[in-house]
Amino acid sequence: MKIESHDTNIENLLAANFLIIPRFQRPYSWDDENIEEFWNDVCKNDDDDYFIGSMVIYKNGRQQFGVVDGQQRLTTITILLCVIRDMMAHVGADSLATGLHNLIERADRDNVRRYVLKTESSFPYLQDEIQRFGEPEIRKQPGAEESRIQVAYDYFNNQIETDCSKWHEEDNEQTVSYLKSLRDKVLLLKIISVELDNEDDAYVIFETLNTRGKDLALTDLLKNHFSKLIKGKSDVDFVKLKWNEMLSTLQGSPIAIETDVFLVHSWASKYAATTQQKAFKGFKQEIKKDNAKTHLNDFVADSKFYRSIFDPNPFWLKEHYDVKSALIALNIFRVTQPTPAVLSLVRSFRGGKIKLSGLRRALTAIEDFHFIFTAITSSRSSGGISAMYSSFGRHLYESKDSDEAGNAINTLIEKLVEKRPSFDEFTASWMQIGYSTKLSKQSALARYILTRLSKHLGLSFSDDYDLLTVEHIHPQSSDQDPWSPESVAQLGNIMFLSKIQNGDLADQPFEKKIARYREWPSSVQESVGIRDEWTPQDADQRGRELADVAYKSVWTVKH
Repeated sequence: MKIESHDTNIENLLAANFLIIPRFQRPYSWDDENIEEFWNDVCKNDDDDYFIGSMVIYKNGRQQFGVVDGQQRLTTITILLCVIRDMMAHVGADSLATGLHNLIERADRDNVRRYVLKTESSFPYLQDEIQRFGEPEIRKQPGAEESRIQVAYDYFNNQIETDCSKWHEEDNEQTVSYLKSLRDKVLLLKIISVELDNEDDAYVIFETLNTRGKDLALTDLLKNHFSKLIKGKSDVDFVKLKWNEMLSTLQGSPIAIETDVFLVHSWASKYAATTQQKAFKGFKQEIKKDNAKTHLNDFVADSKFYRSIFDPNPFWLKEHYDVKSALIALNIFRVTQPTPAVLSLVRSFRGGKIKLSGLRRALTAIEDFHFIFTAITSSRSSGGISAMYSSFGRHLYESKDSDEAGNAINTLIEKLVEKRPSFDEFTASWMQIGYSTKLSKQSALARYILTRLSKHLGLSFSDDYDLLTVEHIHPQSSDQDPWSPESVAQLGNIMFLSKIQNGDLADQPFEKKIARYREWPSSVQESVGIRDEWTPQDADQRGRELADVAYKSVWTVKH
């Protein structure tokens, strides 16, 4: 590997080369703090020899270099130079604006005009909206990356306009002098240019720089690894197409999905449990040139299965109702430990290895277990739960037929039964769960509990469950002695009613509501309808009765 380095500045770098942001680089992602810090360090600094670090580039043609390290800084510098250029033109300094634009766009040796910095990820927004000198040909709404670019442009523009406002509009000389000084500060920024001979060396350097840095971006490192191993034989960039397909699937979810977390879960569901910090080492050991395409295709396929776990509605049909309900429940519980196992189950079902009944049986057991273990008792695992799920995911993935897959599911359920918290632990925590307008954090959980209990108790309503309202038997408006806010909110004091039923009752006391309750025997549990009065002790007793039903008959974690 041949590496050359020399001291230079931004002006020399831009004047002598055309710079390409290669496909394995991450999108522009500087946040407001990064941009503000850059402005204060560079533009408010009086030092003419300000050093902004090294930039690693590799030869990619005549006068053309790919950027390995320094992409974010170069993009930010280009945006700032475009703002200065546009401001020069705005104040009538056209010659200065044209001179500066020659460091943003110029003719190559074939006399073809090209932008000095080119990046595919933000094409054509950066080129047409920012780098272009004049009005853009096509107005394009910014996406996520382009929005960050626009934010940077607007920030620099606002800062420069504020500085220029110190002088009267008639005093153009001071404004022009300030813009020239600002231009020179940026162009004279000192860097160390590290030049490599080829792209293969660039992949190695990119990986080394990122794995040794404090911000390990697993997504970028893995994309780089695939790009190194899979070399296209045509103009079609296979890695880019597949990678973008995977990202598009994950990022299209209304529920935020972190790509790094997906990669770790996908891997754990097939090979070995790992962490984001250690994952790349395992990826490199397993993913080689002869199997790289297979692994990449597998990640793309898994991204669709993974999204269906967190965004189930578009991916599951009516006959999959129990599956969808279990997935929604796990999202309500905010539990991620079983995700590798769930991903392996969904993959096996979509691939025909297990039937719907097997998928339903496994997911229901996982749902029931985590309702008790996570949602109610808030039990903590020393790591055994995650290891159990990852081991199951691998065994299911390696199963040769439906019989082996069924045995793996049976073993998982047996382990869940063994790890189930005791009835006493469950009841103690159950009595602390509740919902009211004053205690609203557990709203989704309370509705989930009422739905499962109502179905088990055979209660029926005129509305769908999603449209039902939560009725507080002792009204919320009367949380005073002997009723505390906690006793009003507890599960023993709430139940479902239709909107019409609840509207008829309003905030009336129990003594006035009980007559109406008795008119709705199909909707109101008998243990409430038989009461002539309702005290905190009654609510507590009903809560404990419901806990018994819940633990022993509803969330049973059984085959």
